[in-house]
Amino acid sequence: MMENNMVAVTQLYAGLLAIWFLVLSIRVIMGRAGKGGPSLGDGGDSSMLRRIRGHSNFAEYVPITILLIGLLELSGQAKWVIHALGSMLFVGRVMHGYALAFSSQNVFGRSVGIVLTLVVLGIASVLCLYMGVVGL
Repeated sequence: MMENNMVAVTQLYAGLLAIWFLVLSIRVIMGRAGKGGPSLGDGGDSSMLRRIRGHSNFAEYVPITILLIGLLELSGQAKWVIHALGSMLFVGRVMHGYALAFSSQNVFGRSVGIVLTLVVLGIASVLCLYMGVVGL
C-alpha cells in the first residue's frame, strides 16, 4: 500500500461505483437468464429494456466523470470538493440506476439522479478546465 496515496478519495468513490455497476450488471444478467429472457437486446420486454438502460447509462456517464474527479484530486483540489463530487455522483447514480433497473415508475429517482450526475460532470469539467488553464 502506498504511503501517500494521491487519489485515495477518488478510489473510495470508484470502488463504491464499481460495486453498484456490478449490481446493475447482475440485474441485466438475471433478466437474460430468466425463463424466456432474451440472450441479446431486450426482446421487446420493457422491464429488460429498463435494466439494460440503467446499466448502459451508468457506463456512459461514470467513467469520464470519475476520471475528471481523479484528475482534480491529483492536481491538489481540496478533499472536501472531491468528497462532495464523489458522493453526489454516487448518490445520483444509485438513484438513477435504481429508478431504471429496479422500478417502473420512479420518476423522482431518475430525475434527481440525472440532475446530480450532470451537476457533478459540469462542475468537474469546469474545474478541470480552470486548473488546466491556470497551470499553462
